[in-house]
Amino acid sequence: MLKHYTQEEKAWMLYDWSNSAFSAIVASIVLPVFFKTIAEGQGVSAVDATAYWGYATSLGTLICAVLAPFLGALGDFEGMKKKLFTAFLLLGVVSTFMLALTDSWQGLLLFYVLGTLGFSGSCLYYDSFLLDVTDISRMDRVSSVGYGLGYIGGSTIPLVLSLVLIQYGSRFGVPTMLATKFSFVLTAVWWLLFSVPMLRHVRQKHAASPSRSLLTDTVHNMRATLAKIVKNKGVFFFLIAYFFYIDGVGTIIHMATVFGASCGLETMDLMVVLLVVQIVAFPFAILYGSLAGKFGSRKMILFGIATYTVVCMLGFQLQELKDFLMLAVLVGTAQGGIQALSRSCYGKLIPAEQAGEYFGFFDVFGKFSAVIGPTLFGVVAQLTGVTRYGALAVMAMFLLGGGIFLFLVPRQDEA
Repeated sequence: MLKHYTQEEKAWMLYDWSNSAFSAIVASIVLPVFFKTIAEGQGVSAVDATAYWGYATSLGTLICAVLAPFLGALGDFEGMKKKLFTAFLLLGVVSTFMLALTDSWQGLLLFYVLGTLGFSGSCLYYDSFLLDVTDISRMDRVSSVGYGLGYIGGSTIPLVLSLVLIQYGSRFGVPTMLATKFSFVLTAVWWLLFSVPMLRHVRQKHAASPSRSLLTDTVHNMRATLAKIVKNKGVFFFLIAYFFYIDGVGTIIHMATVFGASCGLETMDLMVVLLVVQIVAFPFAILYGSLAGKFGSRKMILFGIATYTVVCMLGFQLQELKDFLMLAVLVGTAQGGIQALSRSCYGKLIPAEQAGEYFGFFDVFGKFSAVIGPTLFGVVAQLTGVTRYGALAVMAMFLLGGGIFLFLVPRQDEA
């Protein structure tokens, strides 16, 4: 599948394969359950444990969002992007490994926040490296294949191995606690091992030289880039549209298990549904990249937004497991594609030598949408007293983002 790509492109794409294990095992599925078990076992109430996890998640997200523009601008200077990428990668890997050596709920939260910082910081530079490893004509395909590898690799293989060991390890003398800690070690090793090609073969080609002190130039460039974004109609309205529709994508990712449980689905049913999303997302992320070459990334992003709108409408009418499975398949067809093409579409709109700065602001919009969407979902559900009404609130985010993208974001040739 990768034979038509350059060594740099393949090395870059493999980082999606490597870091997705953190998203699946640490951020989404295994660690949240493990943390709650440990916290309750140490005298923390179920309500407080859930609240502490939410606070830690919001704190990690907020820190990443606030630092992103500065970090992006700093990475644009000659020789800095690779060093900063490596530093955040190691922070994430070491923090993930430390989860296996920590027995207190406070320690788990600390290393979870640090791991989130490492993951988000490395992804910021990883995204901006896209302009260093390929050209505009190949950007959609390279970005999409990267997302596809992430879904079938990091989000599926180590996750399945971990869940099988946690579920059935006791039959072979492996306690559940030990199996869970092993999943964190596996995540750290997987992340580091498959990052080696990125570290060896990807280098920064577009860079600037500081004219004054590095810190002074970083702050100056960050302000200048923000001013340019506001003046550039294509970039500005793309980021506004992205904020709203990626808000919907992130909300569905974060709230899917809670929503399914409120509809009466069992835990194992929800696990199966999550795996279905990962497996379906793999080929469709790649397919989105191929179709973008024929129809353009703009049309494919709009198609993804339309798909998610249908998902929200069907989610409002959800009745049983087969309905949820159908929604999982629909989500899988669009989830990877819309994220991959958003990344590459944005990359085509920005100057290569300032990719870090621009992707820093791209990261801000993505991070803050992950805070607002779930909150809106919860508020609507509480006000109406019906959880499924939250799906309609999410649908409004897709409609708003899609409308801005369709009518205000110029086509590629016009931009």
